[in-house]
Amino acid sequence: MGIINVLDKHVAELIAAGEVVERPASVVKELVENAVDAGASAVTVEIKNGGITYMRVTDNGSGIFRDDVAVSFLRHATSKVHSQDDLDTISTLGFRGEALASIAAVSHVEMLTRTKDELAGTRYVIDGGVEQICEDAGCAQGTTIVVRDLFYNTPARMKFLKKDVVEANAIASILDRIALSHPEVSLRFLRDGKETLHTPGDGKLKSAIYAVYGKEFTSGLIPVDYELNGVALSGFVSKPSAARPNRSMQQFFINGRYVKSRTAMVALEEAFKGFIMVGKVPACVLHLKIAFHAVDVNVHPTKIEVRFMNEKPVFDVVYHGVKTALNQGDTPNVMTLPKPAVPAFEQPKAPVQMEWGIKPPVRPFQKTEESSRRLAVSDVQVPLYNTLFKVKKIEAPEPAPAEPASNMPAVQKADEIPVEPKAPPAEEISPKPQKPGKLVGEAFSTYILVQRGEDELVFIDKHAAHERMLYEKLKAEGGQAVQQMLLKPVTVTLEKNEYAAILESLSLCAEAGFEIEDFGSGTVLVRSAPMILEEDVASAVMEIAGYLQNAKNDIMTEKLNWLYHNIACRAAVKAGNESSPQELAALVQRLEDEDIRYCPHGRPAYIIMKKKDLERQFGRIQ
Repeated sequence: MGIINVLDKHVAELIAAGEVVERPASVVKELVENAVDAGASAVTVEIKNGGITYMRVTDNGSGIFRDDVAVSFLRHATSKVHSQDDLDTISTLGFRGEALASIAAVSHVEMLTRTKDELAGTRYVIDGGVEQICEDAGCAQGTTIVVRDLFYNTPARMKFLKKDVVEANAIASILDRIALSHPEVSLRFLRDGKETLHTPGDGKLKSAIYAVYGKEFTSGLIPVDYELNGVALSGFVSKPSAARPNRSMQQFFINGRYVKSRTAMVALEEAFKGFIMVGKVPACVLHLKIAFHAVDVNVHPTKIEVRFMNEKPVFDVVYHGVKTALNQGDTPNVMTLPKPAVPAFEQPKAPVQMEWGIKPPVRPFQKTEESSRRLAVSDVQVPLYNTLFKVKKIEAPEPAPAEPASNMPAVQKADEIPVEPKAPPAEEISPKPQKPGKLVGEAFSTYILVQRGEDELVFIDKHAAHERMLYEKLKAEGGQAVQQMLLKPVTVTLEKNEYAAILESLSLCAEAGFEIEDFGSGTVLVRSAPMILEEDVASAVMEIAGYLQNAKNDIMTEKLNWLYHNIACRAAVKAGNESSPQELAALVQRLEDEDIRYCPHGRPAYIIMKKKDLERQFGRIQ
C-alpha cells in the first residue's frame, strides 16, 4: 500500500519554495538527502562531465512502493509532511516534495527501486516530466536514480552552467557536507570513473572528517561535547595553532542539516578571542541538537538558512562549549631536539659571533670544495635585513672608513655595506643629493620620526614603506627570482572550491614564487615559496586560494598584483615590532633613494609636518 500523498493546495502554498534545480550539485544534494531520509547506510554517487551529462545515485534504503513511483514525480508529493502542523516539527532533510518533479522536468530520468516486501522491483523512465516506461525489473532493495542530459530542453539555463571541473567540485563540496552531517552513512563518490571520496560509515564523526579532509587537518582538532539549556553541542574545533585565514572550513549542522548560522559563527569566534591571532579564524565541524519546534528550516529555498525561536541558548552553548574545550584540550606543543652527536676525537668549536659592520677575526684561508660553494653565493640575505641590507662578496681585507652623516647614527649605506674595491670603476656616478636628515627615533614601534632640514618633521609608517619596497622588488624580479625550495614540502588542506581554484592557477602561483602541486582529495603540496616570506607558508596558500576562488572574473594582471601585494604585506616589518636604530636608518635611506610615497594599497608611506604648524599648536606663532 502506498504511503506517498499529494499535498493539498493550502499546505503546498505554505511551503512555496520554487524551483530547486539550479545546477548538477542541486540534483545530487536532493537525491542524496532523499536516500539518507530513506534510512540508507550506504550511498554511491557517480558523475560524468561534471554531472551535466550523467549522474547516478544508488542507495540501500527502504525503496519506493510500486504504487508510489509515479506519484513521487508529481509536484508537492511527499511522505514526510501530511498537514500544516507537521511543518512545526520537521525532522527530515527533505520535506517539500519538489525535488523529483523539478529534476524530471529538465532531464531524462530513470529510476530502479524495490522495497524489502516486494519480489520484483520497478523500472520507471520519465523524460521532460512525461512518463515513458513503468515496468518490472530485477534489482536489490533500495533505489537507484540516473539523471542524463540536465537542462537538455531548457538551453537558456544550460548556458549558465560552468566548466565541468567547476560543477564537479560543487558536487564534491555538497557530498563533503553530507558525509560530515551523517557519519553513520558510508558515502562513495566516483568522478569520471575515479573514486575521490569514500567514508567508512562507522558513525564516528572523526572518521568522516579524516575521509573528507585528511590526516593533517584531523590531527589539529580538539573534541567538543557540551550541553546547556536543552541544546547539545558535539564535534570538533581546530587548535589555535591551526587557525585559518578564512571561514571556508567552518561547518555547522543543526539536527543533521548543514546550515549557515551567523549566531553560531559569532559565538565560535568570540570563544576563540585571546587564543588566536587577529585576522585568523578557527575551523570547526560542530553538530547542534535542538528541539525541532525551536528551529524553522523552511525559510530558504535550499534550506541552508534557519531561524531560531530563541538565539541565546544557541549562542551560549557554542560559546561555553568551545571555551571549555579550548581550556581542556589546547595543550602547548612541546618540542624536543635530539642532542647532537660529537665525535670523540673532535671537540666542538665555539661559534664565531659577528655583528653588522664589525669584521670577524681574520683566519688563514684554505680553499676547499665546500668554501668554493659558499663563496659562489654573491648575495646573501638574512631575515630581518633581507630588503634593507645586502651583503656583497668582500674582496679586500679592510673596509674603507665610513663617515657618519650630520646628526644621524653612524650606519652603513642602506643598499649594501661598502668596501674598498681593488680597482676604481672607469666612471663614477655622483650620488643623488640628499637633504640632511636626523633620525629622531620611533613612536609606538610603528612610526619613524626624522627631522629633515630646519623646518620639517617626517613621520614614516615603517610597515607601509617596507611593504612598498618588497612589492616593487617582486614586480621587478618576478617570482622565480625570489623563490626558494622548502626543506620539507608543506601540505595544505582546502575547501573543494578553493582547491579547484588554486589548481586552475598553478602557473600564476609560480609567477609569484610558489611551486604548488596537486596532492589529491582537496590537498595541495607546496615545494617552494618566496624567499622573503617568513610567515606560515600554509596560511599564505590558504589565503591565496580563498582569493582565487572569489576572483574568477579578474584578469591575470590583477590577480598577479594581488599576489605580490599579499606576499609583500606578509613579509614586511610589522607595526608594533621593535626595530634597531640601524634598521630604522636603513629604511629611511631606502625611502629617500627609491622615492617611495605610498604603500601598494594606496596608504601614504609618510606625512610631513612643518615646524610652523607645530609652533602654531603651541601658540608660539599666530
